Amino acid sequence: MSFTTFLGFLGGLVLFFGSILLATTNVLLFLSASSLLLVVGGTLAATFVGQEARYVMLALKGITSTLSVQRVNRNILNQEVGRILRWGYLVQEQGFLPLEDEIKKVSSDPFLVFGVELLITGYDGADVRETLENVNDRTFERNMVPVNILRSMGSTAPAFGMIGTLVGLIVMLDAMGGDPTQLGPGLAVALNTTLYGVLFARMILIPAANKLQQREEILRFRHEMVIEGFSLLAEKRSPRYIQDRVNSFLDPAIRFNIDQQMKRD
Repeated sequence: MSFTTFLGFLGGLVLFFGSILLATTNVLLFLSASSLLLVVGGTLAATFVGQEARYVMLALKGITSTLSVQRVNRNILNQEVGRILRWGYLVQEQGFLPLEDEIKKVSSDPFLVFGVELLITGYDGADVRETLENVNDRTFERNMVPVNILRSMGSTAPAFGMIGTLVGLIVMLDAMGGDPTQLGPGLAVALNTTLYGVLFARMILIPAANKLQQREEILRFRHEMVIEGFSLLAEKRSPRYIQDRVNSFLDPAIRFNIDQQMKRD
């Protein structure tokens, strides 16, 4: 679990309810099942109308995935360079066919599997680069669809909050003739819907979209680095040359040093 994401969300709730408790002891005033139903239900309904159901479900699944740990971190990037260099020595000594055994080791990563298959097939460096760049770009575009849906939901939720407020005002004004003293409490309940719409958008939908986009951009960067390594492997460049080229993508603090690694081994 990503504790920073969980703590950030929990901290937001604590600040919200803490500010309410500082202002009033009537916390129940801010609870309204009808307002919550209208905002969440209306947002989902409008989204399913405007988007394909499959991508809406992926977007909703993406919200929960923000609580998981990021797959690609600084250590992973360093390890990727080391793996490419190990393959570089293998290709230098035995050619591309031994890479078939490496496919089993990276079977959970379709991008690496496809790249290794291109090397074994015998494509040159330019073809490998062009093919993998196309895979990288299309993958990023597909993965950004749920992100854009979440952003769209983030703009829809406050709109349904306003709709709920208007509904509440209409009901309240209709009842004014009977008991005008209920104007204040009725208005407070009507405004809850606007509050829920803003909270739903700004605490859940938009932050989730931002985090998912950032993770996809990190994954795209990782793929770009790997593409550089695969294209150089296809050209049978020396492992040290590959190291310098691939390391140029990384922060100096996490660059792979083949000499230090050999000393450890």
